[in-house]
Amino acid sequence: MFRYNFEKKIRFLMIKYVLVGIFFLNSFLFGTVTLFEKKWSKGETFLTFLKENKIPIRLYYNLSPENKELTAEIITGVKYQILKDEKGNIKQVLIPIGEKLELHIEKSSKGYFINTLPITYEVKHRILETNIDSSPYQDIINLTNNRLLANEFIQSYKKSINFKRDLRKGDKLVIIYTQKIRLGEQFGNPTIEASMIETKGVKHYIYRYKGRYYNAKGQEIESFFLSQPCKYTRISDRFTYKRWHPILHIYRAHLGIDFAAPIGTPVHAAANGTVIFAGRKGGYGNCIIIRHIDGYKTLYAHLKKFARGIRRRKYVKRGKTIGYVGTTGLSTGPHLHFGLYKNNHAINPANTIKISKSYLKGSRKKEFLTYIKKYNQKIKIALNNNIKSKKEKSFAYYMKVKRDNNLSL
Repeated sequence: MFRYNFEKKIRFLMIKYVLVGIFFLNSFLFGTVTLFEKKWSKGETFLTFLKENKIPIRLYYNLSPENKELTAEIITGVKYQILKDEKGNIKQVLIPIGEKLELHIEKSSKGYFINTLPITYEVKHRILETNIDSSPYQDIINLTNNRLLANEFIQSYKKSINFKRDLRKGDKLVIIYTQKIRLGEQFGNPTIEASMIETKGVKHYIYRYKGRYYNAKGQEIESFFLSQPCKYTRISDRFTYKRWHPILHIYRAHLGIDFAAPIGTPVHAAANGTVIFAGRKGGYGNCIIIRHIDGYKTLYAHLKKFARGIRRRKYVKRGKTIGYVGTTGLSTGPHLHFGLYKNNHAINPANTIKISKSYLKGSRKKEFLTYIKKYNQKIKIALNNNIKSKKEKSFAYYMKVKRDNNLSL
């Protein structure tokens, strides 16, 4: 596909932003075009988006049941891009779903078509070192323009450090992390590989090891765990992006876990939180979304009905019955579709369900201590060299893209 064959050429030609993929290739064929960035509105659905932008709604009805359900994963507030020609006609649209997939709408001579593509992004490796000036949260934002990084850092230490009591102005912190960059701006959740914060002359370390976080002693520090949302007979579908189909050029994704269970089986809140949605949600049918601490949300879909008293703004405790298993929406049989989100991006619930804190011992701890030596060295170098992380720039609201007559395809 053009998206991949000319990716390097396109990156070279886009001098201000990292504009990649087929989304931008056609700009050279259409002449002058304008690239707009917008946010998905509250209450907006994929169908209403198509109608408002005068794109045939058959695109939705021609989707497979899996991809129809996938359109319900478009999160309020997500940034998406529209490419318009000089007459204002929509030529292409990219709408992210999670951190790895995006819906791609394109207009050709035969009309509009849609498919699901992997998101093209760069992964930047960053190191931030600074003295505390006002607070770790605000200092990180001031230096990096990255609120999610600030949130992750504060959450990782909140069980071990009282930032108001223990920190003093001038204390040091170091963060070694990776950040996805899409269309010239931060995208998705940053991953902290290692961090250190100093309080009263004592250094406190956290390391990411095999997907989980530990302190310097090998004790796990992850604090958000979920209980099982319902009793089930089997798991009928697991969380997966599945394989990229080399012929159809689509992903067969499923951004949650399906628990097969009889109709009417009680569904419980997997953690304490506040109901932020209870109603119909596209292919998910009757659906409940609960907001929890630390940027987490859980989603419960295809419900037969809601439990009495469940409504928006209702606070529920872990284990409370919130609804009952059903087969509403795009469902081939009774089951609960259970989704987990961190900062509005889908993550695998299996990694957080019924997991207790662990302590590395024996050979595993020895391997861990060897592993973290490289990060200790990087942190030491950062402290000595006063390394400042790059402050990322935001994507412009819109930009003009002009045809390059020297481009040879």
